[in-house]
Amino acid sequence: MARVRRRPATERREIGQSRAWGWWINGALLVLAFASLAPLAWMVSVSFMPGGQASQFPPPLLPTGFTTGNYHALFARTGMAGNFANSLGIALAITVGSLLFNTLAGHAFAKLRFAGRERVFQALLAALVVPAQVAMLPLFLLMKQLGLVNTWGGVVVPGLASVFGIFLVRQYARSIPDELLEAARIDGASEARIFFQIVLPMLKPVLVTLAIFTFMGAWNDFMWPLIVLADQERYTLPVALASLSREHIMDVELMMAGAVVTVVPVLLLFLLLQRYYIQGLLLGSVKE
Repeated sequence: MARVRRRPATERREIGQSRAWGWWINGALLVLAFASLAPLAWMVSVSFMPGGQASQFPPPLLPTGFTTGNYHALFARTGMAGNFANSLGIALAITVGSLLFNTLAGHAFAKLRFAGRERVFQALLAALVVPAQVAMLPLFLLMKQLGLVNTWGGVVVPGLASVFGIFLVRQYARSIPDELLEAARIDGASEARIFFQIVLPMLKPVLVTLAIFTFMGAWNDFMWPLIVLADQERYTLPVALASLSREHIMDVELMMAGAVVTVVPVLLLFLLLQRYYIQGLLLGSVKE
């Protein structure tokens, strides 16, 4: 019979210590995950509670009388369905426009040669250090001159391009081989055909990542729609939810139902596109 070789005592001790550390790390991660998800779970639970139950002390963790009345009241009495449609339309418009303009600009900075390319790109990067709040007043005055105040166009137009989006696409587009594009030019392909038939399909992972970032930012944006929109029927969902809190300040269950309606779309979007999102971040960070 073959003898089974026993590991040295020091090696067995190191393996045991590494396993112990693994258990401690996994336990800590589970605790942090629970702490992060607990408020969201309680928000969903409160949204199904009857009126006034969440205001009890101590507040119950689960509804004692399950009801969907808060969601019916949210869309029937408050007109939140129209605000939901506003947010969806504005977020989709900003996302599509951002993908178009940021992709074109990022490709130009990465692969096209023109005078002052690096200086212009450095100037764009310098704009990242300027807080967005500083630009809101001049941006509002510009929208006023263009006649876009209190219109959905006034919300959409400022979000059609971003320095972050241009930078993200540019860094990823630099990984595309120049020889591939030169071969297409030698074959007589125009720059538009090269972009749409060669470059754009290769940018799919980073485009999905940019789409998720842009949609989530546009969907959750509160400050700029609050500044540029005046009519309540034009409000986006976050602004309408904030105004709802002033009218129904004691109706915690109704407020939580509105918060769930706000969170669910972006959560579903992230879960559906999670694979492309992570792929775009990883490839964009290691390719040069």
